[in-house]
Amino acid sequence: MASVRLVAADHVAGVVHVIEPSTGRPLARLEGRHLAEHAGFLHLAGGRLAFVDDLAGELVVLDPFAAGTADPPVVATAPVAVPAEHLAADPSGRYVAVTSGCGRSWEPWSDLLTVVDLGRPVRPRSVRVRTRIGEPGVTLLAGPDPLVVLRHRMPGSLDVYRLHELLAAPPACPAAEPLLRLPLPDDGHGDAVDPATGQVFAATGTGVHRARLRGSDLRPEEPLPWDTPHRSGGRGYYLRLDAAHRTLWSTVRGGPAEPDRWPQWTNDAWWHRLDEGTTGRVPLGPGLVFRLAFGADRVVFTRVHPDGDELIVVGADRPAVLARVPLPPMDGAPRRGGTPWDGVQRRAIAASPAAPLVAVTRGGHGQIHLIDAQACTDLRTLDLPTPFDEGGHMAMVAVGDHSAKDTVGR
Repeated sequence: MASVRLVAADHVAGVVHVIEPSTGRPLARLEGRHLAEHAGFLHLAGGRLAFVDDLAGELVVLDPFAAGTADPPVVATAPVAVPAEHLAADPSGRYVAVTSGCGRSWEPWSDLLTVVDLGRPVRPRSVRVRTRIGEPGVTLLAGPDPLVVLRHRMPGSLDVYRLHELLAAPPACPAAEPLLRLPLPDDGHGDAVDPATGQVFAATGTGVHRARLRGSDLRPEEPLPWDTPHRSGGRGYYLRLDAAHRTLWSTVRGGPAEPDRWPQWTNDAWWHRLDEGTTGRVPLGPGLVFRLAFGADRVVFTRVHPDGDELIVVGADRPAVLARVPLPPMDGAPRRGGTPWDGVQRRAIAASPAAPLVAVTRGGHGQIHLIDAQACTDLRTLDLPTPFDEGGHMAMVAVGDHSAKDTVGR
């Protein structure tokens, strides 16, 4: 198995752990680092990870393979506007963009976008500009004239900016006007980009809207529907690119709209082959299913339900459920009649395309379950010194995997 590192953030306690998952050995513990959970971890080239410390207002670049050696695991930091909502990089990992969201406010209030150049020889250049109040998604498009694309809601749009014009902005957070604006539905939630083709994807209630880079222009294309010949209804709120299999994935949620009826929500794994143009859905079961992770020829999900939680393993080459692995219950798990995200425990999931391991947190218990996704068997449970309330957040990094080709934070 390739050399692997598991990075696990207890964002409530303010600790980031670096672990060797094959042995469970802790390699480093970063105290006072409060990961912005919604923005998550961003894989960068060279096995690095980036995340936003929401309390410090910093972008943190981490080398997990330096942990446990004489070299410091934190290789760079840069100031960014917070609360961080989304972050994304260009394929080289040199440029990073961070959008700001609601934080503890119920309404959007910030219009700040931060762009960072990590390639500067002395220290990263970090520039903040004003765009539009909201909580936008973000993607970057490479090329001779790199672009930053913001996905806005209400009114929905894709707003396109020239990266180098943003980096050249003066101090004091000036307003930045988009180069062009493409209309979108108002309910966008979920972003992905294919660096190989210059396509940008945005998940909305009506489907996955697409646009493609043509020179310095971004042109809309026909949206991809959520419905397939055998499954219909619902929508996805999350998009990920499986670069190794050239496939987009999402989780399509259907059923009653009321949050307190979440045990009746339906969930399908939705997939679309980028090169072949084929699309399908795989039923996962009722309850709460959201984020997913890519293992070695596997796509893995967690499903939370009052009747029992489970890890679901789906084949990447031929999408179908290969296994369902029961997970120990969580004290403080979502209950019938309540919402699945307010004051309850959750689960985070992590995997690497270069390793058979899957890691799943048990929120509130300070535990991470390691599972062999190929054999579909439990390997061990790691007990951590902090509780991982709200489930925490994780990333798994392996030498030579394709994770950095998904250039959006997860």
